[in-house]
Amino acid sequence: MLNELAERLLPTVVKQRLDAWGESLHVMAQIRDPRVMASLLPSALRGLLLRRGKQGVPTVVAATHAAWFDWSYPHDDPRLADLYRRAKQGQWDGDELPWHLDVDPENPERPIFPSGFVDWELGRELGISLSPKEQTKLVNDIGAWTLAQFLHGEQGALYAAAQVTEAVQLMDGKFYGATQVMDEARHVEVFSRYLESKVGKLYQINDNLFTIIDALMSDSRWDMKFLGMQIMIEGLALGAFGTLHALTREPLLKELLARVIQDEARHVHFGVVALRDQFTKQISEKERTEREDWAFEIAMLMRNRFLAHEVYDEWFSGGKVDRKKWRTFIERAPGMEYFRLTMFSRMVPNLREIGLLSDRIRPHYERVGLARYFEGRAADRLVAEDLLQEAPPAGYGGPIIGGAAA
Repeated sequence: MLNELAERLLPTVVKQRLDAWGESLHVMAQIRDPRVMASLLPSALRGLLLRRGKQGVPTVVAATHAAWFDWSYPHDDPRLADLYRRAKQGQWDGDELPWHLDVDPENPERPIFPSGFVDWELGRELGISLSPKEQTKLVNDIGAWTLAQFLHGEQGALYAAAQVTEAVQLMDGKFYGATQVMDEARHVEVFSRYLESKVGKLYQINDNLFTIIDALMSDSRWDMKFLGMQIMIEGLALGAFGTLHALTREPLLKELLARVIQDEARHVHFGVVALRDQFTKQISEKERTEREDWAFEIAMLMRNRFLAHEVYDEWFSGGKVDRKKWRTFIERAPGMEYFRLTMFSRMVPNLREIGLLSDRIRPHYERVGLARYFEGRAADRLVAEDLLQEAPPAGYGGPIIGGAAA
């Protein structure tokens, strides 16, 4: 009764803010492990409640970690030395991309995101009833939002890669890490240039993404920083880039993503090689269990929490569509379902390879429907060509890539 009364009497802007706070609390309440909750709480406060990523000023994050120097300069891991050699050979210049190509987001022959990325029939049931022109514009804005989150994530990856290069305890790992810093800088450059010169729009960082990046940057443990960035965030990115590469029909973006995917495949490979021995041989069982639990909780937070609320605020925050209906619309979008499938098909096998998929934790993944990925190929057995040649799975190709507006 009180809820119904508040729904009728409170101004729309107040209801929307309360809903956002309630959702933030719901996100944190899903974390069952008290240790993970405690480690994420300061970042969640800064990201979800104070919304530090949306204050219009640079964010200062206190980063504390040990920088590992080795004055004997050993060649301590031939696998990383080979990865370093390949990374040097794989460097590319963002100016080489075909920037001369005209990009028209409203061109139905070359869309950034096809119209079938979302379910328009479901949208009408939820009150999101738009004209064909409005449908095209909304999908374009979801595409612009997605690319903006790629850009923000790459900035986080740039700084984390620099920290990991300082902190990793393998000299060959430091050599390779230096190439990843260069890769991430180039990714920031090309995504920023694409959004500025071709899309003309930059959305702010999503609060959930800010929270995860903030937590990783401020963690003092090098292997946790490494786990979060190289396995979780880079695994997420590889799934997202692969999804968009498979779906987009815009040639400049497709070429940009193809180049970035080649780099990202090496980055996740680096994480698997460097962390496998660390987690299976160098830390205690208690420490390994802590990292295993942390990875599962972060995976669950990432699974359904990139809901493009920044697009909602621009389109519907005046009260035409409430946030609950928008969440349903985005969560059940075919493109988002495909993205989640791709993301976990990358992430779960890598967790297995580094020793964080024990018999103890597997039932948790089974409970949320992720057991199908237990035996997938990890990053050290994949090459970029494998990722670039993948087509959307059965059931996704038609409505998403077909692109006809309902």
